[in-house]
Amino acid sequence: MLTMTILIGSDHIGYPLKADLISFLGSLGHAVIDVGCNGEHDVVDYPNIAVALAERIRSGETDRGVLVCGTGIGMAIAANKVPGIRAVCCHDTYSAERAKRSNNAQVMTMGALIVTPTLAHEIMAHWLSSEFAGGQSTRKVEKVIDLDARFRGSG
Repeated sequence: MLTMTILIGSDHIGYPLKADLISFLGSLGHAVIDVGCNGEHDVVDYPNIAVALAERIRSGETDRGVLVCGTGIGMAIAANKVPGIRAVCCHDTYSAERAKRSNNAQVMTMGALIVTPTLAHEIMAHWLSSEFAGGQSTRKVEKVIDLDARFRGSG
């Protein structure tokens, strides 16, 4: 697996899993940039963190980001509000692999109340080792990009 720079963020509920994932990603040789929050007592609303991370992905700072909240669902919804971002909530390894291979998702979200750290490591490893497969998926992802531009007026 190639090493990469990964943005990571969480709300206060997801903070313990985020801290664990930062250590895990570091052990794999990845550079990790933490966009917040700063602890379990640093109460933040997940949309603030999701948008901050997604905007940095959109700017081209790096091409992968991870967000953690209680379920991962709210983070995915909020990150997907940023034009050009494809964020997916993954709680199993197959979905994580397909998120990148079929959908070229730049952001993966997870729920700290749903997955254990051990499972989160497995999910993360599958997502990071996957690359966009192209082929028949290309036209589908291009259609999603076109829909994004059409409904947001960003293209």
